[in-house]
Amino acid sequence: MFSEKIMNNLQSSSWIRAMFEEGAKLAAIHGADKVYDFSLGNPYAEPPKEVLNSLKKHIDQKGLYRYMNNAGYPEVREKIAQALQKESDIQLSADNVVMTVGAAGGLNVVLKSILNPGEEVIVFAPYFMEYNFYVDNHGGKTVPVSPDTSTFEPDLDALKKLISPKTKALIINNPNNPTGVIYSQEKLKQIREIIVSKEIEFGTTIYILSDQPYAEIVYDGFQVPSILSIFENTIIINSFSKSLGLAGARIGYIAASSKIEDVNLLVSALSFCNRTLGFVNAPGLFQMVVGDALEAKVNIKDYKAKRDYLYDNLIRLGFECVNPQGAFYLFPKALIEDDVAFVKKALDYNLLLVPGSGFGCPGYFRISYCVPMETVVNSIPAFEKLAQAYR
Repeated sequence: MFSEKIMNNLQSSSWIRAMFEEGAKLAAIHGADKVYDFSLGNPYAEPPKEVLNSLKKHIDQKGLYRYMNNAGYPEVREKIAQALQKESDIQLSADNVVMTVGAAGGLNVVLKSILNPGEEVIVFAPYFMEYNFYVDNHGGKTVPVSPDTSTFEPDLDALKKLISPKTKALIINNPNNPTGVIYSQEKLKQIREIIVSKEIEFGTTIYILSDQPYAEIVYDGFQVPSILSIFENTIIINSFSKSLGLAGARIGYIAASSKIEDVNLLVSALSFCNRTLGFVNAPGLFQMVVGDALEAKVNIKDYKAKRDYLYDNLIRLGFECVNPQGAFYLFPKALIEDDVAFVKKALDYNLLLVPGSGFGCPGYFRISYCVPMETVVNSIPAFEKLAQAYR
């Protein structure tokens, strides 16, 4: 009756959403204040004042709600191009940028534009599992690379073995969801050497898709290296869902490096796919808003305080965890080998967690701490009971 492929995908769809929905059920039974929902990366804080002021300024602007160029308003694209140019040594203009319906929309537009049936997209585990569906949407195949679990950086020997003549792209998510690890400039340069050598060996072009919605959420003086400055064939996909707390506004962009051969043709393909995938164009009002608020920041100190509180307490309770350098996630090791069973056990204590299997990395679980601080503090006794259950 319905698509067999979609029916099969429903069976393996997002653990994140499944746990989020479970949390709603528990909240109805016990009360929201008795449920500790760490499932969804859904910023609870309101957007910065620059965003709200811009909304007030533009809400009555005439002509803002009409169709526009599928790539978006040129003045906004130019602002984004100039901001990216400051971070790199690459010359960019509005002609390199396409405004999109969030990073998810942007990734689908890029993959539609570059993939032929059967071509492969490499991802670094653990990774956002929706990548599997995005790649599959456009006839491709996802190829995961296992991590070094002591650091959660990619295993470069594994990467070398997995690149094939069918490899079309590599997705880099930096800082990483779910670990919060930032891949260093040195590590990224090592990856570049591997990519270049494989391109020469196979006579192919491998695009680097930099999915970077967490690039502005960084702690302890760490910096996210400019992917544009390191890789030749870089396509940045970004959103303002996390950096400006605009997850529900669905606004983002694609920026293609000027070093890409036939970059103008690529951008034309991106604009075409933006339209034909049904997005048509990114929301006009929020294009103007993010153009005004590119330098605005969410409260990083608030996120850091929650990271520190959770990390310190989990370590005290005997959990093993890499201390995240960015984003708003922790990725501890489960106290038993079966991470799915562990997460189900956590429900007994009203803890909503996501199993590492949902990110291609079994044996771990994800905590999303973009929640009120009182939720973090009040959850610690529940984590203590969960730990005691396995001691």
